[in-house]
Amino acid sequence: MSQPATHALSRRRFLTAASTLAASSALSPLFGINLASAATPDGEILSCSNFGAFWAKVQAGRVVGVRPWEGDPHPIATIEGAVDLAYSPSRIRYPMVRRSWLEKGPGAEPETRGRDDFVRVSWDKALDLVAAEIKRCAAMGPWSIYTGSYGWGHFGRLFNSQTGLRRLFNLMGGSVGSSSNYSKAGLEAIMPYVLGQIDAEGPQTSHQTILENTDLIVFWACDPLKDNHISTNVPDHGEYGWFEAMKKAGKKAIFIDPIKTEGCKLLNGEWLPVRPHSDVALALGIAHVLITENLADKKFLADYTTGWEVFFDYVTGKPDGTPKTPEWAAEKTEIPAETIRELARRFAKGRTMLVSGWTPQRQQHGEQFPWVFVTLAAMIGQIGLPGGGFSQRYHLDNAGAPQADSPALSTTMQAGKRKETMPWPKEKGAETIPVARIVDMLMNPGKPYEHNGKTFIYPDVKMTYWVGGNPLHHHQDRNRQVAAWKKFDTVIVQDFQWTASARFADIVLPAATGLEREDIEGLGVVTRKAYFAVRKVIEPLYEAKSDYVIFQMLAEKLGIEPEFSDGKTELDRVKQVYAAALEQATAKKIPMPDFDAFWKAGIVEFATPEKNVRRTKYAQFREDPLLNPLPTPSGKIEIFSKTIAKFGYDDCPPHATWLEPVEWLGAKEKKYPLHVNSNHPDYRLHSQLNGTKVRAIYAAAGREPCTINTRDAAARGIKAGDVVRVFNDRGQCLAGAVVSDDIRPGVIQLQEGGWYDPVKANEPNALCKYGDVNVLTLDIPTSRLAMATSAHTCMADVELFKGELPKVSVFDQPKNG
Repeated sequence: MSQPATHALSRRRFLTAASTLAASSALSPLFGINLASAATPDGEILSCSNFGAFWAKVQAGRVVGVRPWEGDPHPIATIEGAVDLAYSPSRIRYPMVRRSWLEKGPGAEPETRGRDDFVRVSWDKALDLVAAEIKRCAAMGPWSIYTGSYGWGHFGRLFNSQTGLRRLFNLMGGSVGSSSNYSKAGLEAIMPYVLGQIDAEGPQTSHQTILENTDLIVFWACDPLKDNHISTNVPDHGEYGWFEAMKKAGKKAIFIDPIKTEGCKLLNGEWLPVRPHSDVALALGIAHVLITENLADKKFLADYTTGWEVFFDYVTGKPDGTPKTPEWAAEKTEIPAETIRELARRFAKGRTMLVSGWTPQRQQHGEQFPWVFVTLAAMIGQIGLPGGGFSQRYHLDNAGAPQADSPALSTTMQAGKRKETMPWPKEKGAETIPVARIVDMLMNPGKPYEHNGKTFIYPDVKMTYWVGGNPLHHHQDRNRQVAAWKKFDTVIVQDFQWTASARFADIVLPAATGLEREDIEGLGVVTRKAYFAVRKVIEPLYEAKSDYVIFQMLAEKLGIEPEFSDGKTELDRVKQVYAAALEQATAKKIPMPDFDAFWKAGIVEFATPEKNVRRTKYAQFREDPLLNPLPTPSGKIEIFSKTIAKFGYDDCPPHATWLEPVEWLGAKEKKYPLHVNSNHPDYRLHSQLNGTKVRAIYAAAGREPCTINTRDAAARGIKAGDVVRVFNDRGQCLAGAVVSDDIRPGVIQLQEGGWYDPVKANEPNALCKYGDVNVLTLDIPTSRLAMATSAHTCMADVELFKGELPKVSVFDQPKNG
């Protein structure tokens, strides 16, 4: 019997799951925890996380229960994990140092990282070691230190943990940083050339405008119901109400995706299970119909775009002799040619909103899909009209919701400028590298690379300090990364869980969780409906300290305190953030209490004016492109970019183009038969919550779930609940089979973020026991333009695992002496 591809919970099932998890959490024996908590009286305390707001029930200094905040319209079970992080068996309890590094110093036996035992040391000893290593490497030059630490990290507005890290090192003379992100670096690179801005940020055309005006909504590789589980601040979970309203209104919806999502089911949408990597080809096939059937809006193209004639020539095959016909596209997409023709006609017939996610730009040549997506919307000619056009943001932060009448919530701590203790010659390498090219940097010190029209040099780094992230999750081709990690003399990790990155570190510092510190955060990135007081629910367990306090202590050791903190405590900075918002509110006559009243209540809420309910993105540009030009060289949408043409990149031409990837299902010759879809997890934020009881909701056979089509499973003798081995030339991992018809044949889904758990760490092609998909993924850039991740360019195979099952151990405490 098939199982669903996702593990969606109804509200009733959520409440049942949450209460069960809460009960088991309360009963779990956790020895050695400091439970003294005079500052946190018994009772319920309102708190929040990246997964939602909640009430934490505290007894004798311990959280014994969790219930959703009543203002959350669709609470999800992961709020339990936000609490369980504090009590997780994988909690980093004390400052620890890898034995070989402690006994022999920097660079000692890097091949034993991941399997060497750790030695507990005092905070004073740990900070002395860290400070000495920073000074040693800083004396070589700031180019020898990498602080491009990446991840969502510290929750709240006090400061992002990576910002605090870079502030610390800037005061010491600087370090190598990173640019962009793993999420949308391809899109961020190409959109400034097309639209003059990243575009996939901030408010979009409002949901209400779509409900009132849109005839057809197309979700292209976009899963709003799942991805809106989480947010950079407190998610408001309003996307669910929008989908329910669309269902009630009978909105016609098409979902172009190899996975049949929960949103598709809820709206009874049309599912087009496109072949992965062929989205650009599908868009070109649709464009060919719009051109040849005279459905393209040439007046809009002439008034609001540039270079469309060159693109038309490409689509009709003038430069290469290959018209991008529906038949041509059908061969690549496995979507019938007649279906492609009908898509084009339906797009042009009524008011159509095209909605994309970010998956297609996380693959080789990933810049091409966002470009062709906007080009297609321009050809339809509805950009700037109510309910028409496109959006690249609906899958995150409830971006179509109305904005409340509230002041902006800022931060008081900035990274600042590099204190120039010594010059930084160009030949020593770039001050900033693309975040997804860290392994290339380690393997190619001193060598040049191209990025976004310029040439840079990879620096020769000796140490890295990582905070608020898990690089041995985020990065691709794990075996290549583990080999490159040996190039570091020293790896320092500051975190609250023993992630794979912490296990492969030399010095590990225990950070506090969101329950154990003070901060302030907003509800809804777009809606901005409330501010929450992130009050300390419990005292830090074991010897954990907040990131801010750790940096303060280290700054003292380095002789740069109080420059780092400006003499302010965490609560001082929280008060500053609130005071700045209160000043804005007073000027705008927005009701807002003083800080003490806010802190006591735990929340301040704001009204949403009716005038903010309807919004159309690019309406002003459409109304008058001369008075409201886009920030591009032409002031218009650039379907052809003269700037990119000058770069001469064969991997990123000057208009949206079909470029075949190095491996995909459509290849004439392929070594492995299945495409690996490394989707965003259903019940995590990337690799967070792995070590919590939330894992029980989604794990299959005690491991990461691997969803496989019924036909593909039968051909391999695999049934639901079996342990399978997923493998290719780059790596291998175990996973638990989930058999489903909600995934197209030829594709398997293994969600990103599963912790790397090698049978033998630092051994080439070590079998990952738990299910880290990045042992399989390819580590190449999208192109020289973005130098972004190509995580979704990945082929592999699956087989039933028949050997003796190795025990999953990544959630246990590591060996310590």
